[in-house]
Amino acid sequence: MIELKNIERSYKAGHSETWVLRRITLSIHPWEFVTIMGPSGAGKSSMLNVLGMLDDQWQGEFYFEGTAVHGMNRKQRAQLARQKIGMVFQSYHLLDDLSVAENIDLPLSYKDIPRSDRQAMVADILDRFQIVGKKDLYPHQLSGGQQQLVGIARAMIHKPALLLADEPTGNLHSQQAKEIMEMFRHLNEQGTAIVQVTHSEENASYGTRKIELRDGWLHSDTAASSSEVQQ
Repeated sequence: MIELKNIERSYKAGHSETWVLRRITLSIHPWEFVTIMGPSGAGKSSMLNVLGMLDDQWQGEFYFEGTAVHGMNRKQRAQLARQKIGMVFQSYHLLDDLSVAENIDLPLSYKDIPRSDRQAMVADILDRFQIVGKKDLYPHQLSGGQQQLVGIARAMIHKPALLLADEPTGNLHSQQAKEIMEMFRHLNEQGTAIVQVTHSEENASYGTRKIELRDGWLHSDTAASSSEVQQ
């Protein structure tokens, strides 16, 4: 599903250059639930930004379902991402001028789905997340935990080919966090590949594979042989 070959990312500041990803080569398959771990500054969020096609300032090769992402322009990448990828951001990224229901409906609006079907899908996920009573509110009227739930619902509603999640349960209490991780597991079992960044070993236990980054390098990968891991 995903093939990364020698992905590198750096930032320039004056005459210096800081590398955040170094020669990342790995494959991710549709049935996998991958956890990316590592200390602060290891390159975890940079990796998610590449996978989510939010960043186009990297070098290397990136294939998504056989499509050469590195050969696409910014508009083409954005279109592919809207169709195929769901993202749960640590900072929510809800649209302030849209209601909860409208935010959740947004990914569906990019697909050829009749409005009545979209409304039914939104109603169903509002019920699953127990936020039906919040559907007409706006993000600024919600708590951090409620915004997080809306962000997760929006990412999951169109059953994307790939779900990316950056500390998805960071603002949720333990029972909510467990329920969300169970939803992720179920979505993965239905064929959605999931890549999560987390510091939580409990969240990592829901995955099928663990990757550790250190200083931008792929330090360990439970799916790789020792010859594939770069030290």
